[in-house]
Amino acid sequence: MKSFITALQFLTRIHLKNQMDLTAEDFGRSTKFFPLVGLILGLIYMLASWCLIAAFGWANLVTTLLVILPVLLTGGLMLDGFMDTVDGVFSGRERERQLEIMKDSRVGSFGVLALVCLFLVNWSALRDVKLVLIMTALFVMPIIGRMAMVMAIAFFPYARKEGMGKIFAEMADRETVLLAAAVTLVFVVPWGQAAIAALLIGLGFAWLVATWLTNKLGGLTGDTYGAIETLTETVVLLVFWGTSWIPGGLHILWR
Repeated sequence: MKSFITALQFLTRIHLKNQMDLTAEDFGRSTKFFPLVGLILGLIYMLASWCLIAAFGWANLVTTLLVILPVLLTGGLMLDGFMDTVDGVFSGRERERQLEIMKDSRVGSFGVLALVCLFLVNWSALRDVKLVLIMTALFVMPIIGRMAMVMAIAFFPYARKEGMGKIFAEMADRETVLLAAAVTLVFVVPWGQAAIAALLIGLGFAWLVATWLTNKLGGLTGDTYGAIETLTETVVLLVFWGTSWIPGGLHILWR
């Protein structure tokens, strides 16, 4: 329970109790519960979408509120990592300088532009998902995103000699992966073909991004974990968009 609460309070703005005596190992042990935190967020997103759509219909403002909701609930933690990663990786500098840029708390122009583009894609994709799939997409999105983060933590080396993300990588063992994968499968697969397609494509995409970043940086960092999670959520929305609007979308995906 302590590890789950640690994961919940680290990844979200949901605070259940004060944890003043946490160690680095406590954070490392919490990794296995990341998809479970995604489940909590998914339930909130799904309930919020049901209430907003019931009250206002599928209006533009409702779409905007649903895109903003994850930022409010997570404090923008993953988005911060995404922006730092973009600033560093696309700086055109050598590897060590890229890592230094990513560690800088200031956000650069590349990061800001990337965030604007990401929000535009998320808004457009969510707006065009068929109404019957909206709640499903919002429910599975944070679960798959956090499973992608666990995968990146467990299977790819850490780029820095030290850093908070290093303890996650060092303690992500077989049990971590199995528990995270079990939670993900149990709560994603029952939602049907679109959800399964989003899971497979999302994790495949995350693996490719993690591989590319590892080749470029010599490993991953806490910032890249956030970037991978953020981009995977966008891919999940795009999969649901595709299955909604591509003619025979699901049949194409399964060929």
